[in-house]
Amino acid sequence: MKHLVTVGADGSPESRAAAVWGAKEASLREVPLRLVHVIDWPISPAVPRLDCHTAGRWADEVLAAPLEDVRRRHPHLEVTTRHLSGRPAAALAVEAAGADLLVLGSRSLGSLLGFLVGTVGTATLVATETPVTLVRVAAVPEDAEPTRYGEMIVGVDIHEAPDKVLAFAFEAAARRSCALRAIHSGKLPRAYRSFPNVDPDNEREAGRSVAQMLDELLEPWRRKFPSVNVDQVALMGPAGPHLVQASADANLVVGRHLRRSPLGARLGPVTHAVLHHAAASVAVVAHG
Repeated sequence: MKHLVTVGADGSPESRAAAVWGAKEASLREVPLRLVHVIDWPISPAVPRLDCHTAGRWADEVLAAPLEDVRRRHPHLEVTTRHLSGRPAAALAVEAAGADLLVLGSRSLGSLLGFLVGTVGTATLVATETPVTLVRVAAVPEDAEPTRYGEMIVGVDIHEAPDKVLAFAFEAAARRSCALRAIHSGKLPRAYRSFPNVDPDNEREAGRSVAQMLDELLEPWRRKFPSVNVDQVALMGPAGPHLVQASADANLVVGRHLRRSPLGARLGPVTHAVLHHAAASVAVVAHG
């Protein structure tokens, strides 16, 4: 597999923001960038197919604007473009399989409703094991690239083995020379929830136990990435709202279980919540 960052481009402002974000990420990783547009052929016989020449010209026009943005900001970055035909989610998933990271845009629905990932974005997320970053337009500077990065947030489930998630988060923080905050949020152990009036001392002891488990989980990664300043937070309650609130001004990394339901692969409730409500960009890393 050739190391590269792939960006899905569809001509929208969100995909142009994704291209700019992806170019910066490719520059940080010191790998090439590929801009991909998928031509979604109509399946109805009543709609005539475009000939290859016309379809290719349209795709080139879609890719022209993000390509110009990227080359203006990163003149020394190796950038290629590619257009495919087929169902966008399936085509993007195939492209993602040959990349280190897939980057897509996400449209804002306002402060109350959050963001729209869309059917293509959701279908692509569940169809690939490659990490996918959803980019918000507000997360991309208009002109100058940032010289310093703020904090990164990673959601951690201490009851799983989130090595891929932690590796992605620590590597990203190390590349950006920024701090990393690891957040675990969950319910009290079942033994404590069985009683209606839990002794506050017992509740605090449970919290200390969870914090210790989180600390032990992070310790090998602290040793592996000594340059990364790591803060850890253990909270009680639903993880989604805590991560959304914490990531107001920070990029967020969350995991996605590869387990499949009888209805097919799906996003978990925490991943779904942060994708649709976190204000910053969200990286989703498949694991398990």
